[in-house]
Amino acid sequence: MLKKIFFLLFVVALFIPEDSYGQDPQFSQYYAAPLYLNPALAGINQQGRAGLNYRSQWPSIDASFETFSAYADNNFDEKNSSVGLLITSDKEGIAGLTSTEIALQYAYQVDVNYKWTFRPAIEASYTFRDLNFNRLTFGDQIDSNGPNGNPTAEQFDSSGKIRYFDLALGGLVYSKRIWLGAAMHHLREPDQSFIGNGSPLPRKLSIHGGYKIPLNTPYKKGETAKGMERSISPTFNYRNQGEFDQLDLGMYFTLQPVIFGMWYRGIPLKTPKGSGSNSESLIFMFGVTQKKVTFGYSFDYTLSSLGINSGGAHEVSITYTFKLGDPRKPSRDVRELKCPVPYMF
Repeated sequence: MLKKIFFLLFVVALFIPEDSYGQDPQFSQYYAAPLYLNPALAGINQQGRAGLNYRSQWPSIDASFETFSAYADNNFDEKNSSVGLLITSDKEGIAGLTSTEIALQYAYQVDVNYKWTFRPAIEASYTFRDLNFNRLTFGDQIDSNGPNGNPTAEQFDSSGKIRYFDLALGGLVYSKRIWLGAAMHHLREPDQSFIGNGSPLPRKLSIHGGYKIPLNTPYKKGETAKGMERSISPTFNYRNQGEFDQLDLGMYFTLQPVIFGMWYRGIPLKTPKGSGSNSESLIFMFGVTQKKVTFGYSFDYTLSSLGINSGGAHEVSITYTFKLGDPRKPSRDVRELKCPVPYMF
C-alpha cells in the first residue's frame, strides 16, 4: 500500500499546472547536490553521506547571487528506506534578499526486479525569507543629479520577513546503466510577497537522467585492476518553473579517482523572448576522490548578453561518505543493484 500511495502522489504532482512568479537557485554540479535536485536521491549510495555546495554567480556585477547548501543522508538497508536533511541558503543582489530553507526527506526503495529499482520520495520544508528595505532605492530618493541621500517616504506594512511551509515529491528509476528521475518542488505554491499583494512561488519541475557507458580496459569492462571506474556518462537536466525553463546537456568522464564534466546550458531551438538568447552558458567541471572525500570545482562561461564580464559562475562541492552500523556487514551497494548516477563512488 505504501508503494502505491507514493507512486500516485508522484504522478499526480507532475500534472498540476504552474504559475510564473519566480525562480529557484540552481547548481551546475547537480549530481554533487543530490538532495537539492531530487529527494529520491537521498541515501542513493546506500551508505551515509554529508556534503557542502557553494555557488557564486555573476560575482563581477551588483546583481550577483550566492548559494550555499549543506546536506546529510543515510540509508537503512533493512527498512528499504533513506532519510535526508538539506539546508539551503541563497542571497540575491544588492538588496540583500536572503532565503534559508530547511528540508527533511524520506525515500523508499522498491526493487522491481533484479534489473530495475524504483525510489519514490517526499520532502517537507520550512523557509525563512528576509529583505532589508533600507538597502533599496525608491523614486523619491533620486533626482536629476542622481541619489539625493534623503530617506524614502514609502510606508511598508511588512517587516521584511516571510515564513512558509512547503512540500515536494520525487521519483527515480534506474538499472545498471540507465537512470531517469523527476521531482516537483513547491507543491503548496506558498505566497512569497513581502507587501501582501499575493505572489505565489510557482511549482518547479525537474526531469533528469543519463546513461553510463563503461570503457574497455585490459582487466574488466569499465574498471581497472584495482576496481577504479572508467566510464563516459551522457546526462541531461531539464527544469521548468513558471514561464522559465532551462536544459543542461553534457557528459561526465570518469577516470577514477578523477572525474571531468562539460555541459551546455540553454534551449537553442526555442524562440527567445525579445532580443535575448536561449544560450546561457558552457560549464566545465573537474573533480577528484581521495578515500571517502570527493571534491569538485566548476566554472560557468556565460554565453548570454551578460558575457564573461559578469564573472560567470564558480561552484565548489565537497562530499564525505561513511558507513553506520556493523562494519563487518557488506554495504547494500555491494549486495544489490548500484545506481549509475555520477559522483556515486
